[in-house]
Amino acid sequence: MKEYGIFELQEKMSSGEMTAHEIASSYLERIETIDRNGARLNSVIELNPEALAIASALDAERASGALRSPLHGVPILLKDNIDTADEMQTTAGSLALEGHRAACDAGLVEKLRAAGAVILGKTNLSEWANFRGKNSVSGWSSRGGLTRNAYALDRSACGSSSGSGAAVAANLAAAAVGTETDGSIICPAQTNGIVGIKPTLGLVSRSGIIPISHSQDTAGAMARTVADAAILLGAMSGFDGRDPVTKSGVKRGLADYKSSLNANGLKGARIGVARSLFGSDQRIIRIMESSLDAMKQAGVVLVDVELKPSERFRKTEVEVMLFEFKAGLNAYLAGLKPDARVHSLADVMRFNEENRARVMPYFGQERMEQAQAKGSLRSGKYLAALERNHRLARTEGVNAVMNKHRLDAITCPSGGAAWTVDLVNGDGICNWDMDNTSYAAVAGTPHITVPAGYVFGLPVGISFFAKAWQEARLIKLAYAFEQLTKVRKPPRFLPTADVGV
Repeated sequence: MKEYGIFELQEKMSSGEMTAHEIASSYLERIETIDRNGARLNSVIELNPEALAIASALDAERASGALRSPLHGVPILLKDNIDTADEMQTTAGSLALEGHRAACDAGLVEKLRAAGAVILGKTNLSEWANFRGKNSVSGWSSRGGLTRNAYALDRSACGSSSGSGAAVAANLAAAAVGTETDGSIICPAQTNGIVGIKPTLGLVSRSGIIPISHSQDTAGAMARTVADAAILLGAMSGFDGRDPVTKSGVKRGLADYKSSLNANGLKGARIGVARSLFGSDQRIIRIMESSLDAMKQAGVVLVDVELKPSERFRKTEVEVMLFEFKAGLNAYLAGLKPDARVHSLADVMRFNEENRARVMPYFGQERMEQAQAKGSLRSGKYLAALERNHRLARTEGVNAVMNKHRLDAITCPSGGAAWTVDLVNGDGICNWDMDNTSYAAVAGTPHITVPAGYVFGLPVGISFFAKAWQEARLIKLAYAFEQLTKVRKPPRFLPTADVGV
């Protein structure tokens, strides 16, 4: 199937050239051809058996003159840690949750269904969103196996929203939903050559999402274009009584970002250049300098700024995650049906040990063990770590730099080229000397990655991040950059990187 954007799909359905049923069928055929066979990306962990029926019902609505939103009849994939009250499971890629079917939709799923999206299926992920073992393999789960990068099949699709990133890159759906605690939208988006938006904490509901850290977790949009990502983000944003943090976005968040899709959006913008986050890879630096030159020619005022390495709060970030993971996961699992295999973190760990050969053939569950040893969220150690994180990342970090220089955004590389999958050593083989997702992740502020270049055919992205509730401004900058540079090229499903040898 050709790469169609959401607006193009709407035009085809409106003109009668294609129906939602035909569009969903085409994507399902492509999943069978490329994901299950052919390249065997293994990005889709489960298909929705009701997808075609839902598409047909939406076609009938359209025929009667009813059109819900720009997502009406558009197929979307969801990461497999997001609850759906249908025939699909929600497992976070874990065999411990195999067979679990949620009693109700996650908050964002309710909104997507109301917008007329066709939930096509669920995507594979790094098991437990990459928070099980220290030497984890991004994109691998005991239920779903290994997801591969669409640009080079022996390379990592990054994590934890690896399946969403690879599936969108391979055109297996119009767009997908990912989740992020730190880097889990941005990394797989940039590594798979697509757009990823990690929004402000509170813009999108987290109800019905298997948690890691309530102070950092958020769902976000992953798509081939900024426009498609913006449409998806708007559709799933808004208040949800099951997630009180969304109350903060009632007045400050938006449900429609179409006005931000301005090709001249870079003109006059002040963008901070965080060279301290560029790393030392000269290939990445050259891509960044070329991107900065293009923005300067488009009328951007570039301001060199200093953000100290996020290593300053890395240890306390992990500390907070461990405390919050234990509390949040126990709360989620306690709400499962009585016949579920597990109802607590301790149950999960016991299951993993009893099924070690299937669940832990490559890496262990050290993170879970560390989390289980933590106390309550009233612990002074936890509260001190959380305060330090917010102060260094938000108050003295993103906010201070943007206020001082009167910036619209801060930019840096999103990451480096995808590393070779190594089931023996895990992600330790990644040689990036950058950790550019942590500032926005810990601060709870928005972050967008857009394709910026290639290293031996492997995608590299550029990041724009800012203070809270600045999604509209970031989308405007990212869209204008995308239209100016038009970097993205569809993947060729090569067996390895194109090193030209």
